[in-house]
Amino acid sequence: MVKTRTRRPGPTYSRVVPGASGRVLVVDDNKVIRQLIRVNLELEGLEVVTAADGVECLDVVLDVQPDVVTLDVVMPRLDGLRTAALLRADPRTRHLPLAIVSACTQREVESGLDVGVDAFLAKPFEPSELVRTVQELMQLMQVRSEAASGGGDTGRGSGAGGLARGEAGAPAGPPQG
Repeated sequence: MVKTRTRRPGPTYSRVVPGASGRVLVVDDNKVIRQLIRVNLELEGLEVVTAADGVECLDVVLDVQPDVVTLDVVMPRLDGLRTAALLRADPRTRHLPLAIVSACTQREVESGLDVGVDAFLAKPFEPSELVRTVQELMQLMQVRSEAASGGGDTGRGSGAGGLARGEAGAPAGPPQG
């Protein structure tokens, strides 16, 4: 007998954390990775909501109103790069800081930069680097919010928003050589 999934994937995790210092939407099709990211961010006092793929992310992002979104690249239904492009194309979400947390190829990094991804963290990652990246992106969110309230552009930041992480095997700049 073969087991099949009979229910539609729904939000896999969402818990209101009183006094949380921010909210992160974690999007990854691997439940273990979602839990690993969730636990590390909750230990830092952040509220975490998870989604299993890009379609689920787009379904919940407006209700969740995260300060940061982390995305895996390879996911069923809608991958992380296409999800990032759709988030950037929507005026309601274009300002959200986006981080790719994935074992990225150079081409995926370049594609991510083209659609406006703010940071890259290569799997496997150090939990401290994950937390540092999310905290930096939360600061970026504050800068974008202040710029928006002052009449500035809430879209992708230029220069200051490029928090791409190359040291973990996913260089953010042009190919060397």
